[in-house]
Amino acid sequence: MSDDNVKNVFVVGLDEANLPALEAVPGGESLRFHGLLTVEELQGGEVRLPAVIKKAEEVLDAFDGSIDAIVGYWDFPVSTLVPILGERYGTRTTSLESIVKCEHKYWSRLEQREVTDRHPRFGRVDLKADPPRPPDGVRFPMWLKPALSYSSELAFGVGDEEEFRKAVAEIREGISRIGRPFEHILDRVDLPPEMDGVGGRVCLAEESLSGVQVAVEGYVHDGEVTVYGTLDSIDYPDSPCFLRHQYPSMLPPQVVARLHDVTERVMRRIGFDNATFSVEYFYDPGSQDISLLEINPRHSQSHAELFRYVDGVPNHHAMLALALGEDPRMPHRKGPYAMAAKWYYRWFTDGVVRQVPSAEDVARIEREIPGVRIEVLPEPGRRLSDLSQQDSYSYELAHIYTGGDDEEDLRRKYDQCVAALGLTFDEPPEEARG
Repeated sequence: MSDDNVKNVFVVGLDEANLPALEAVPGGESLRFHGLLTVEELQGGEVRLPAVIKKAEEVLDAFDGSIDAIVGYWDFPVSTLVPILGERYGTRTTSLESIVKCEHKYWSRLEQREVTDRHPRFGRVDLKADPPRPPDGVRFPMWLKPALSYSSELAFGVGDEEEFRKAVAEIREGISRIGRPFEHILDRVDLPPEMDGVGGRVCLAEESLSGVQVAVEGYVHDGEVTVYGTLDSIDYPDSPCFLRHQYPSMLPPQVVARLHDVTERVMRRIGFDNATFSVEYFYDPGSQDISLLEINPRHSQSHAELFRYVDGVPNHHAMLALALGEDPRMPHRKGPYAMAAKWYYRWFTDGVVRQVPSAEDVARIEREIPGVRIEVLPEPGRRLSDLSQQDSYSYELAHIYTGGDDEEDLRRKYDQCVAALGLTFDEPPEEARG
């Protein structure tokens, strides 16, 4: 294929795990993918946003060719870099303001409140108060979280005043890592009066939601909202940590229709356009209530394999088509499997990783068990509590993707993979234990 027919796509935070899925999209052979900044540069420690923007611009300015699209599938700062760079280089993207309205959890709640009551009671926590207090009208149990975070970092479920004060102390300690660079972004958008003085280092309290967690994925193309998939998120027993995401959802069709309706109203209100999104909800089977948990202004890269297994095309397709000015039109149920899941193999106590399968071992397991893909996360000798960007309750050891005929088939393949991986751990050194 001649270079005239090849489109150059810059992927902010391109990683090895996602490259095969990107290349598998329809028309992928006519796209050339270029990494723009590494995941480490974007998520390690406190991000120096002006320096990161400058570095990205230097790479793009030095590129000898057309810049046809700039895309990303990670949270902040990637989500905000895409529109900032898009504006400078003339690529297609939603507005920075619409991204911030999704990612700033407090501003997002204010926007949602204008078009739906399907959200928990919420309020801001004064981190400077001594002692800190829950907001008026927000009752225990509740979740405390910074206005901006990812992978549930610094998110705490609290049931009483003592747990509330402990969580606030931890959030105070760590909130600047993401909150300070986020304030550079807030300076770039016009904030409404109700956001005066709120800033990026604000803590939100929300009443706890219960029920089944579910994610709705879709996109907006020229102002029209399309939902292309609904997935169930299933926790470990008696834990807030994900065990697996499963596609398609097992919820009744009338519940899925209500989720789609709220999603469409909220995304229109936010002014989102020409980009993908993922909205997380809780559904309570007893009361039949649905409640919006949070809006992610990007599709979930961790679901790419699931859409490929079930629909025949990874969801990266929608992101790339929109960035290139095309209507994505995701296929439906054209894949080799009826269902698919992404499993989170976790450990709930600290330890030192002793044995990890080699890349050859992993490839062999993938060959022997059809319809699986495995990513092992820690290296041998690594202490689990030293792993970066874990949630507050567990340590991720591996991501295991399975495609199958039904739930039982998915679980059987997962169990086979866990057994075959043979990960082992030593207890942490005596002096390091709490």
